[in-house]
Amino acid sequence: MSKTTQQTAPSPETQAEALKIARATQKPGQTKEQTKLIAQGIQKGIEQYKKQQKAKARERDKLRKKQVKSKQAQPEQEVMTTVESQVVYKQHWLPWVLLVLSWGGFAAYLMR
Repeated sequence: MSKTTQQTAPSPETQAEALKIARATQKPGQTKEQTKLIAQGIQKGIEQYKKQQKAKARERDKLRKKQVKSKQAQPEQEVMTTVESQVVYKQHWLPWVLLVLSWGGFAAYLMR
């Protein structure tokens, strides 16, 4: 089947909207035939816009599904990261005591 035979007839709403727009932009002295051709062009534009919006919606849906799948796999990873993030580093008191003693000894040495 060729592409032209696969195309479906435009909806009556689209046809009515295109004709309404064509009549609103009609110039004085314009024939009905010309208005009809303009309406067909507008109709094709509306159909193309709808196709683009459907394609964008499909892409958004695919992305959303992919995010849902990754979120379902993510809890296992979160457990690992939360366990790792709960590690608390405690500083030992010995280095601080040695620092204070060394500065105290240095100060005592200078005072002599």
